[in-house]
Amino acid sequence: MKIVNLVARILLGLLFLVFGLNGFLQFLPMPPFSGAAAQYMGVLFQSHALAIVFALEIAGGALLLANRFVPLALVLLGPVIVNIVIFHTLIAHADLQNAALALVLWLAVFVPNRAAFSSLLVRESS
Repeated sequence: MKIVNLVARILLGLLFLVFGLNGFLQFLPMPPFSGAAAQYMGVLFQSHALAIVFALEIAGGALLLANRFVPLALVLLGPVIVNIVIFHTLIAHADLQNAALALVLWLAVFVPNRAAFSSLLVRESS
């Protein structure tokens, strides 16, 4: 199980580090979106919200690759993955398998680190 966690952490870190850097440096060609997906991405780009998302991806990916502050990396990448899954499920159905892969990798890293999140799941605050 430790090997699965290690591989998932490295793959997830590489995935988000590479695509986060690609958002700024554009070394991988991105296929153009059409319809509602193009409008959605256009709004995110014009509002500079994508720059924040790319920065979160880089930070989370780097933390995972360095094996430092892994719970923080999971907290940074969790909302990004949720948005990726929602985008590919509801707006752009292409590449849904890649969104699912990112979600599965995130879960594979989360499960061994779930103890770090146990204090969030208390019924009453002190």
